[in-house]
Amino acid sequence: MPVLFKLKDHIKENQLYLNRIVAATIGSAVLLVVLIVRLFILQVYHHETYVTLARNNQVRMISIAPTRGLIYDRNGILLANNVPGFSLEISPNRVKDLDKLIRKLAKIIPISDADIKNFYKQKTFKGRFERIPIRTKLSEEEVAAFSIEKYRFPEVDIHANLGRNYPHGEAFAHVLGYTGMLSEQDMGQIDIAKYRGTYFIGKSGIEKSYESLLHGKAGYEQVETDARGRMIRQLEEIPSVPGDNLYLSLDSKLQLLAYDLLQNQKGAVVALDVKTGGVLAMVSRPSFDPNLFVKGIPQETYDKLQHAKEQPLFHRAIRGQYPPGSTVKPLVALQALDHKVITPQTTFNDPGYYQLTANGRLYRDWLPEGHGIISLENAIAESCTTFFYFVADKLGIDRMHNIFSRFGLGELTNIDIHGEAKGIAPSKEWKKQTKRQAWFQGETIITGIGQGYTLVTPLQMASVASAIANRGTRVQPMLVKATQTHNQAVNDNPVVYAEKVELKHPEHWDTVINAMEKVIKYPRGTAHWINNPKSSFTMAGKTGTAQVYGIKQDETYDANKIKAALRDHAWFIAFAPVEDPQIAIAVIIENSKGSPMVARKILDAYFAGANNGQ
Repeated sequence: MPVLFKLKDHIKENQLYLNRIVAATIGSAVLLVVLIVRLFILQVYHHETYVTLARNNQVRMISIAPTRGLIYDRNGILLANNVPGFSLEISPNRVKDLDKLIRKLAKIIPISDADIKNFYKQKTFKGRFERIPIRTKLSEEEVAAFSIEKYRFPEVDIHANLGRNYPHGEAFAHVLGYTGMLSEQDMGQIDIAKYRGTYFIGKSGIEKSYESLLHGKAGYEQVETDARGRMIRQLEEIPSVPGDNLYLSLDSKLQLLAYDLLQNQKGAVVALDVKTGGVLAMVSRPSFDPNLFVKGIPQETYDKLQHAKEQPLFHRAIRGQYPPGSTVKPLVALQALDHKVITPQTTFNDPGYYQLTANGRLYRDWLPEGHGIISLENAIAESCTTFFYFVADKLGIDRMHNIFSRFGLGELTNIDIHGEAKGIAPSKEWKKQTKRQAWFQGETIITGIGQGYTLVTPLQMASVASAIANRGTRVQPMLVKATQTHNQAVNDNPVVYAEKVELKHPEHWDTVINAMEKVIKYPRGTAHWINNPKSSFTMAGKTGTAQVYGIKQDETYDANKIKAALRDHAWFIAFAPVEDPQIAIAVIIENSKGSPMVARKILDAYFAGANNGQ
């Protein structure tokens, strides 16, 4: 019996062991079936999905920035080009701890707080896989220093690129503008896809206005990389398309001369081609070096420029708004003649002042003793203030506003550059809307000599001089003369005409132009001191004084007794030759004199170049 019990126990143990083996076998079989089914699903149904994911682990799309178009003057002289440089760039998607990485990099290459701040700004709007520069404009020594340590930084690379360069620096700064690093604000205004791989964009001037043409079209290359992100081979490339080249109407020799002639004074010069509206020179002083902005200007340097008393960043030629002074007298004369308020033979007895009423305020002439009996032509030549008080009184503000507006004052010229100011051509309605006040007759009087509320830009006054030279034909100012695509196709910008100034009596053009010629030729003309009897060309012009500081009726203006910043501005507008005008010019010098001579020297240089076949 004990043996039988032992046999039964042994059989029971074997049966339990067998059951376990069977269960394990069945479990393994089930797991094997599940694994086979899973592998089948992965390999067959999701094959494309996982192949793509695997490929993305090895293949990278690298953007290729386009080469920015070049900018030339009318004679093919290079004004803005591209120079090679190096930048230190990080691929953030491959970095676990950016702050730690940057600290390590800073031990090899100097990285400022501003660099770091700008890097993180760029990171917020750049694509996930895009490289972002932590330092631009590396020196050769810095490139060498990083190259030695490169093996420690697989996520960081040095990349060659092309940076903007302005060979003539300050002289062209306001016209050309400059490029700078893309900002978050910029990204909100552009097609981001077109700027893959690009870090810079036009910020002002021509660079900004023609950004869409200058930038070009980004390309890309598809490359295979190893596990550490190093490129193994190139799989595909779509080349970038270079931006268009621009040919400006500017004459660089005139531009440089105008810049030099203004010296250290504040002011502006604008010279226009009378026939086409092409801008031959556009200078604003003081100026700045646009090359400072290209790779990122230090904040302290920018703050100094922005808050400088002389306002070097301010484009006076198109944004400066000044009282035009006596430069508007030819317009007032044209309107008065055309409306028969006066005739070419009208004379006026100038005692040195004008009064609206017998016991009223004295509106004084610049010549204390007056000009005596004076004609219209001589009143323009000598800039007799009281004559135009008289004319303005008879003409009225509405008709003066009309002629100012027809010549483009108070309106944009629509030049092909951003930032132009409109100025003010005052009227009763304008004052009612802006000041909520009635118009007074005394305001009409001073409007007739370009004071009061009237404000103009140097560009507008050059355009006025051009329109007078053309006897009413107005040509829209234009900076870009032609564009050239990457395949060398050249497209000329067409001449654009504004609404012509039509006179009821066209013969009055001759009266006013003859008077403007006397400004230089007549011994008592206000610009007679620049007359050159041996000159190869004739010239017509008009001086103007823009008051900055008002004096009392019983006081006489004395520049020596007034702070420099409160002294009058000096205007001069002109065109030449009188018989067949080719060039018109406007010059303003703030708080000083000498604008007629600046214009004279520029015109001399222009015609000397024309005679030499330039």
